[in-house]
Amino acid sequence: MCIFCKIVNKEIPAKIIYEDENTLAFLDINPRSKGHTLVIPKEHYETFDELPEETAVNLTKTIKKVVDILKSLNPDGYNILNNNKPIAGQEVPHVHFHIIPRYNDEKEDVIKFSEPVNVDLDEVLKELDINK
Repeated sequence: MCIFCKIVNKEIPAKIIYEDENTLAFLDINPRSKGHTLVIPKEHYETFDELPEETAVNLTKTIKKVVDILKSLNPDGYNILNNNKPIAGQEVPHVHFHIIPRYNDEKEDVIKFSEPVNVDLDEVLKELDINK
């Protein structure tokens, strides 16, 4: 059983800041800033694309609620991140979103994208199956 499922089942402790029937939000044990929170569905899914639509909607609603809760910490901004598969930086194989409050005086670097890649957007559009 994955570590997040153990948290859902109350087998290991967590600093829970929000919980409802379908989702759970708790403080990250390795925070990148004060208030760094993880939001997960209670059911186990490894990646975002595996989520049933209703679960994805519930997760998004919880993310919004958690952002509102974190406003009490007075952040100057925030990041919402989701990594899918190890190549993208996913460390726990249970879909989760990071909500990372940002403060003007923090030392942590802002999350940045790499330099743009050179691709033909018309070719990419042809490769996409957008008529599903």
